[in-house]
Amino acid sequence: MKRLHVSLAVSDIERSRAFYSALFGSEPTFERGRYVQWLLDDPRVNFVIEQGAGTAGLSHLGVQVAEEDELEAQFGRVAEAGGAVFDEGETTCCHARSTKNWTADPDGVRWETFLTHERTGEYGTPAAFVMDNANEDEDLRPAEKASGARCCG
Repeated sequence: MKRLHVSLAVSDIERSRAFYSALFGSEPTFERGRYVQWLLDDPRVNFVIEQGAGTAGLSHLGVQVAEEDELEAQFGRVAEAGGAVFDEGETTCCHARSTKNWTADPDGVRWETFLTHERTGEYGTPAAFVMDNANEDEDLRPAEKASGARCCG
């Protein structure tokens, strides 16, 4: 079963935590430092707020799958969508070991597709791709990992 993933960068983690806890009628499922996550069933969403992940607002969207076979099927749909794809493979990001890839819609909204294998004690490393908007077509290409960069930001 799939779950929509929404990641927001926020300016004040505590104020945003209180707001979204009230909005969802639920306390967070996972918290560590400036990272707070709700795994909700109604609506079925993996909702994340994160302070220090860039300008406040939408960071990225995604589709989280629960099983390996769902991941391969979703990776296939990402490829069929026609955007450039960056296959990150297995990585540690957002306190989790996951397998993932990235794409962007025609307007540059970033989409992550992933399967979480386990929670980890470390936050992780930045995604190793850059989006080159200078080209007419969206280009996702490997990049050196920037020190201090957020893994999903």
